[in-house]
Amino acid sequence: METTRQQKISRLLQKELGSIFLDYAHKFSTGILISATNVRISTDLSIAHVHLSIFPSEKAHEIIEKINAENRQIRFILGNKVRFQLRVIPELLFHIDDSLDYLDNIDRLLKSDPPNSLNDQENEV
Repeated sequence: METTRQQKISRLLQKELGSIFLDYAHKFSTGILISATNVRISTDLSIAHVHLSIFPSEKAHEIIEKINAENRQIRFILGNKVRFQLRVIPELLFHIDDSLDYLDNIDRLLKSDPPNSLNDQENEV
């Protein structure tokens, strides 16, 4: 259960990281959209798990490696943006948010023709 302070800091970090990735998406590659979908912060406010949604998802692993290589620079920029709200800038751990791919896969499976098990059983009899 997150405290109110953790929730407020998570929302702040998500908003600021979203704007950072909006500005820096061209640095990683053209035609890439990166957004911070979720931020979970530890109870001691020292570690932030940032879930990123990357479009197109085929390049997600490549982009997340570049982001992890630029982690210190991103944290520095974040620190400049939130320096008056936070005393200590948390360590950032980036993860790929594949929930959109998961939802797309479920939608594709629901739209596909399901095997008609009743007709198959009648044909066997």
